[in-house]
Amino acid sequence: VPRGPPARRHDPAAPPIDSGVLTEEELDRIERSVLCWLATSTDNHPSVSPKQIFTIHNERLLIANIASPNSAKNIKRNPSVCVGFLDVFTQKGLQLAGDAEVINRSDTRFEGLAAPLKQLAGDDFPFSSLFEVTPRATRPIIAPRYRLFPDTTESDQIADAMRAYRVRPAAPP
Repeated sequence: VPRGPPARRHDPAAPPIDSGVLTEEELDRIERSVLCWLATSTDNHPSVSPKQIFTIHNERLLIANIASPNSAKNIKRNPSVCVGFLDVFTQKGLQLAGDAEVINRSDTRFEGLAAPLKQLAGDDFPFSSLFEVTPRATRPIIAPRYRLFPDTTESDQIADAMRAYRVRPAAPP
């Protein structure tokens, strides 16, 4: 059974990110996310799809296109996308708006852009295209409880989420 990608999302070999869009805190939120949610739209029909293999590389968000023909079709018609990242335990995250492009294997840029994604995906998640998202803007995602009850801490949220999801913290190694 495939176990999924490792937690590290930012390509350490890439130059430092200085896009003026993504802050270090936002990069950290992306890095800690297990999934991101790619929202696309065409003909006034919005669609959202989970994506498991993604990374930040050279000031762009790269997402492996693993079995997402509708996302690719929508991006080709309307490149404006929104990507959501959420820590299910703290219930805080990031919404990233940008313009996406489908990069196919036949594109001369594919191999270079796909390299960090292939490292994350391994052999378990093959892909023949990827989505390159150029960030335009970001905004935080925050659970309503933080606003309704200002004394709420991340520790409170984590404890409540663990109860709701019926999970426990991992034992120390």
